[in-house]
Amino acid sequence: MKSVGALYLQLIRWDRPAGWLLLLWPTLSALWVAAHGFPGWHLLTVFTLGTILMRSAGCCFNDVMDRDFDRHVKRTAQRPVTSGAVSVKEALMLGAVLALLAFGLVLTTNRATIMWSFAALAVALIYPFAKRLVSMPQAVLGVAFSFGIPMAFAAVQSRVTALAWLLLIGNLFWVIAYDTEYAMVDRDDDLKIGMKTSAITLGRFDVAAVMASYFVYLGLWAWLLRDLPQPAIYFAGLAVALAQALWHGWLIRGRERDPCFKAFRVNHWLGFAVFAGIALSYALVDL
Repeated sequence: MKSVGALYLQLIRWDRPAGWLLLLWPTLSALWVAAHGFPGWHLLTVFTLGTILMRSAGCCFNDVMDRDFDRHVKRTAQRPVTSGAVSVKEALMLGAVLALLAFGLVLTTNRATIMWSFAALAVALIYPFAKRLVSMPQAVLGVAFSFGIPMAFAAVQSRVTALAWLLLIGNLFWVIAYDTEYAMVDRDDDLKIGMKTSAITLGRFDVAAVMASYFVYLGLWAWLLRDLPQPAIYFAGLAVALAQALWHGWLIRGRERDPCFKAFRVNHWLGFAVFAGIALSYALVDL
């Protein structure tokens, strides 16, 4: 029998860092762009720890909201809340504590970031309901998983520029791509229980839509950040990301569970390639 601590770590997916890495890389990319280089240790720490804490809090809330659905899905049936190993009250309390810790970090920034953090929280809370109401809940998740971008600009520049919103739109398409891969894993189970996902809505166009979403994301970010100090370095990072996207397309072409799940799990490396291109383009400017 697992200890309470082990159950809580399982609840927040501590053993699966891919989730918070998918949030982290676009957020750090935005920090570097907003600051025109290294943003300083304070903001780097705030946004890194804040990303981990909020993703963990989101897992708590999402598992509570989805517990009646998750018990019918093979991959999620043994989650702590779904199985009854952790009570709803415990999960919500843990999520609240983690969210408050994240908010404590935000309070060390500025007024603009604090104000935008409330919007970020609202979108995160809306997402579990979107899976019941809209045919493309991945688009709502895309906004939630991209909100670190405007918050990063707010923290650095005390305002959210048009560039920040355009980067968010581009990143939203990346989220649609990898979360559709994720939804393809559970499509059969989701059809049985009436869950709405992009994989179901897109039907036989799912693979094409995933690849189109990758191309929109990378193409828009390439255009928006074409004037970085060392564009060749940045475009090299994008080329590595594009190669990964094409590999993911190869993996999911047969719509089989394991390859689709693998494509989702390694997506954070695509985001890292984009971030590395941005960070290095600033770091090498004086070399």
